[in-house]
Amino acid sequence: MAALLPADAVLLGEQHDAAEHQVIERETVEGLARRGKLAALAIEMAEAGNSAGHLPRDAGEADVKTALSWDDQAWPWSAYGPVVMAAVRAGVPVVGANLPRDHMKDAMADVSLDAQLDADALAAQRDAVRTGHCNLLPESQIGPMTRIQIARDRSMAQTIIKARVAGKTVLLVSGAAHSAKVLGVPRHLPSDMAIRSVQLRAGPAGLEPGNFDAEWATPALPEKDYCAGLKRSS
Repeated sequence: MAALLPADAVLLGEQHDAAEHQVIERETVEGLARRGKLAALAIEMAEAGNSAGHLPRDAGEADVKTALSWDDQAWPWSAYGPVVMAAVRAGVPVVGANLPRDHMKDAMADVSLDAQLDADALAAQRDAVRTGHCNLLPESQIGPMTRIQIARDRSMAQTIIKARVAGKTVLLVSGAAHSAKVLGVPRHLPSDMAIRSVQLRAGPAGLEPGNFDAEWATPALPEKDYCAGLKRSS
């Protein structure tokens, strides 16, 4: 982390099912807080507009979950609670960054979102959505679903901008796709911000050129075909 600072924002891109990644996130929160450099913890795991910043350091976990409107089925508190509570105990605001669910329908129909990426990047994002949904989406849904992805990235970027504090660092915890420079949140941040993107990778090193500033590797997980179940039920 010291090699990445100073930075206005550090984006940690995790693999959601890698428990070691949430440990790294908690340790990063604690390390930045000890230095007095953590402006806020922004998280994909809660929707924008939700904040635990008004709570005291000794707030209970139930109060924190309520403040963030936490969805335990989507994001197990057992995994992310220690990350969130490390910031709360340090007196650092925790803010939701993800696009609110009730905004998704509007995002799907908002063609202006297509213009947020250049033609090559938009095509790449559509390919990522296509493969990310196991090539099972009807082609008519690729465009609308891509707009949701772009809207999510914009929401996270706007959250970072709002939480910005001179001389400190906003830490964003999200999936790796959101923290990638080529297509993700950094595309929607102002050029005067010093941004560092880190990929947390479960398995062999393989830094993606131009997408991340650093890679923090953890032990490989057993191979899993995430599409197999979907394809059987389709």
